[in-house]
Amino acid sequence: MKKLALALALSLPALALAAPEAWTIDPAHSSTGFAVKHLVISTVRGQFTRTTGTVKLDPADLARSSVEATIDATSLDTREPQRDGHLKSPDFLDVAKYPTITFRSTRVTPAGPDRLAVTGDLTLHGVTRPVTLEVQASPEVKGMFGEMRRGFTAVGKIDRKEFGLTWNKAIEAGPVVGDEVTIALDVEATKDQPKTAAK
Repeated sequence: MKKLALALALSLPALALAAPEAWTIDPAHSSTGFAVKHLVISTVRGQFTRTTGTVKLDPADLARSSVEATIDATSLDTREPQRDGHLKSPDFLDVAKYPTITFRSTRVTPAGPDRLAVTGDLTLHGVTRPVTLEVQASPEVKGMFGEMRRGFTAVGKIDRKEFGLTWNKAIEAGPVVGDEVTIALDVEATKDQPKTAAK
């Protein structure tokens, strides 16, 4: 009995230092949406159809968790080609010069059941600023081929002018494009399988 207790005591530090679970974002089942006011009276919504990255999750110690995501800015789609072209131009995202948008977390804290507050550095249009996302995680489910999958939904707001996106025009009602942009990531990720030692 004493030997068993000693073995358990010796194994606890190793268990505590176990690497967080690693999840890889599945681009085929993930996207990043955005919404911004148009002419003060309506909301225009669009999405970036290619989002990649990784999530490292340690439910026992969220401080060890992290998120890295890369959004392909050239994949922008608002269902209106002329508007898409303008948003991709130097007036806005300038995707020829800045083809990607990245987010790298710096802090992960609990925010309720299955909810997290994820603060990190958002790099957009060549400018990096801190942003906090409200994240909701789904339970793990088994996919069609036995792989483990999990969903993550993240929502945050930014002021586009803080990232150098200052183009606008004024009309009688106010600005053509609002300054506040809501960002929403809908991500599905697959759990990385541990590598087995070669025989």
